[in-house]
Amino acid sequence: MSATIAVEELRVGMYIHLDGGWLSHPFPLSSFRIATAEQIATLRGLGLARVRWAPEKSDPPSEAATPAPDASAAGGGTVLPLTRVAEAAQAAQGSDDADGERRDWLARQREAAQRCERQYGEAAKSYREAQDAVLSRPQQAGRTTEALTRAMLDKMLGTEDIGIRLVSGGGDRNAAHALNVAVISMLIGRTLGLCDQEMHDIGVGALMHDAGKLEVVDRCRHAEDGFSSAELAAYRDHVAKGVALGTRMGLSPGALSVLSQHHEHADGSGFPGRLNADRMSICSRIVAIVNRYDNLCNPGSRAQALTPHEAVAMLFAQGRQRFDAAVLGAFIRMMGVYPAGSLVQLTDDRYAMVVGVNSSRPLKPRVLVHDAPSARSSGPAAHLIDLERVPDLGIRRSLVANKVPTAALDALDPRPRVAYFFEPIAREMAALEQAA
Repeated sequence: MSATIAVEELRVGMYIHLDGGWLSHPFPLSSFRIATAEQIATLRGLGLARVRWAPEKSDPPSEAATPAPDASAAGGGTVLPLTRVAEAAQAAQGSDDADGERRDWLARQREAAQRCERQYGEAAKSYREAQDAVLSRPQQAGRTTEALTRAMLDKMLGTEDIGIRLVSGGGDRNAAHALNVAVISMLIGRTLGLCDQEMHDIGVGALMHDAGKLEVVDRCRHAEDGFSSAELAAYRDHVAKGVALGTRMGLSPGALSVLSQHHEHADGSGFPGRLNADRMSICSRIVAIVNRYDNLCNPGSRAQALTPHEAVAMLFAQGRQRFDAAVLGAFIRMMGVYPAGSLVQLTDDRYAMVVGVNSSRPLKPRVLVHDAPSARSSGPAAHLIDLERVPDLGIRRSLVANKVPTAALDALDPRPRVAYFFEPIAREMAALEQAA
């Protein structure tokens, strides 16, 4: 049952839901159980009159009587569409009481998938609003980008352990690329212990690193092997154009360095300034690696796309001179040998797709596994497994799509473009244990 309660009547132990979107409040989750008086003070500071709450999920009142529900506001709410992963997790819930723990875990994963998709969608919308304003209202574009970065950082820094989840938002190529680069770059910055200002610079710079392409003709916005010298020059000019636009947006010097240096290489072989690592900012060195990774996975031509596993392997094999060694090492440790989106074969010969990576256990990601149908089974063709919870099961090898049997490929449904967003690791956060 859903009800509303006046903000003045909130108490510790109440399970509440905040409407208005992920960017409208500073909490890591929109649904959570109030744990401290400080959270109540923050809620009252948001200027809300009432909030939705769930009495059945709340702790029993210790002193005051439970506030009466607001029947006029009660309702089921909006049902969010599930991702492929969430659908598989939901369908995999069994009926055997012995599987209670697994059902609870799958329910939490379903909730996490919904939340991650919703937050990705809100972030993509905010990015598009900024992008649409760059040329005509640059100052507004700068403010929107900074607000989006701040919102992501507040949630990212407020959580001890962060994972990377595959999401289905790869339709808008520009938004997906900007968010992929921003999310992964900020997570690397977090791993490397960057200060708050550097984290803000890397987020803003990553989101706007390709802003200059708005002033480049369409055919020259993505580098191709057959470019003439004039087309290559036009493509490379997006860096200078981006810095000019970033200046008009009022971006900080640190963010502008990302716009100007994201195509530079540590060995001095990049463009436009042929800078080496000593002359690049730490934020630029991070974004340069992540930008290259995402371009390998999501190029203009799908025929040239590498799998996430292949892209990581190429960066390691060919990029040890071109990129900062410490940053490259942090990137590989965080993304894992098998990044989200990788198609793999498990040690028991089943086929699977990696859907979530925990940076603390990169060789034990969460995978969506294809199970061949049998006469005894009428369950789903794919279900979710956390390899960290199954010590005897692991990944044998990574595969390209054409090496995966058709039935498995249909069940796993890999996206034509990979898109990522960050999520708190549920088992590390008590609040997430209650979210389902």
